[in-house]
Amino acid sequence: MIEYPPRLDLARLPTPLTRLERLSAEFPGVDIWVKHDEMTGTEVSGNKVRKLEFIFAEALARDCDTVITCGGVQSNHCRATAVLAARLGLKAHLLLRGERPAELSGNLLLDHLSGAETSYISQADWHTHEDYGRELQREYERRGRRALFIPIGGSDAIGLWGYIAACEELRADFERNGIEPDAIVAATGSGGTQSGLLVGRELFGLGARVLAFNVCDDAAWFDRKVRRDVTNWNERYEMGFDVDNLQVTTIEGYMGPGYGVADPEVYRTIAGVARQEGIFLDPVYTGKAFSGMLSELRKGAGGCLAGAGAVVFVHTGGLFGVFPHHRQFDFSQDSEDE
Repeated sequence: MIEYPPRLDLARLPTPLTRLERLSAEFPGVDIWVKHDEMTGTEVSGNKVRKLEFIFAEALARDCDTVITCGGVQSNHCRATAVLAARLGLKAHLLLRGERPAELSGNLLLDHLSGAETSYISQADWHTHEDYGRELQREYERRGRRALFIPIGGSDAIGLWGYIAACEELRADFERNGIEPDAIVAATGSGGTQSGLLVGRELFGLGARVLAFNVCDDAAWFDRKVRRDVTNWNERYEMGFDVDNLQVTTIEGYMGPGYGVADPEVYRTIAGVARQEGIFLDPVYTGKAFSGMLSELRKGAGGCLAGAGAVVFVHTGGLFGVFPHHRQFDFSQDSEDE
């Protein structure tokens, strides 16, 4: 029995696990399942709310009235943080990578509608964003406020609990559906979901491998980041977890031109999955990971999913991030209604 730290009831859980009938038919012998974490809510949909249930509990326990966090201009994590802060009566201050766009759309629009304060840090200076955030935290304290700094993606020792708890949920899903998946697949950007899945897999005895498709950085970076986060979690909560034998598997080759920038194949995958299954992926995270998963399945014996009979894709959300990319979709071949 796992003893969880304090947690708020912010997500709509459990999320469904469903089999993709038409896509699975394209891969004889393979069942493709989706864990619908895009359904954890509406305004706070996606994987981040699982982590924020624990992080906001920590903020309230420390009597914080402000949360500071960081991410890209279209960050799902920043949007979820801003909305939840508004619901809990806290101030959110977001540090966003890049320049303020001429038009507010997608996640950024929701950030502003939620009343979050935003500061923009250039790409050239982004390596200093944590230092900036810590100084901002001290500045709020000088004003008589108490602020909690949340790292990118909520990926730290506290946020790790989000996907540890999700693995307990997955175990019940597998038992209810009578399946024993060979792999759990997810996108990885800040490493928190990947770390939680890896730890939860061990704690709850899931036999499936955890395969993460990177949307930024490289496999070596994620190996270091995951081990550092798990080590910090292990020490903070005195869990006695065997970090040394953690199997961190990050599948490279599907990041495309860079973080937040997708190639045409990703947009084709997003459109194809929407048409076949009525499921919407995004160009930053899930579209890249899902496209990579399909590519690896098509490789057969030469792919990382060789021999898999059942694969579970963790849909980590990102719907609002689709809208700023609307010009990248090609609808020229769509037939007109007659």
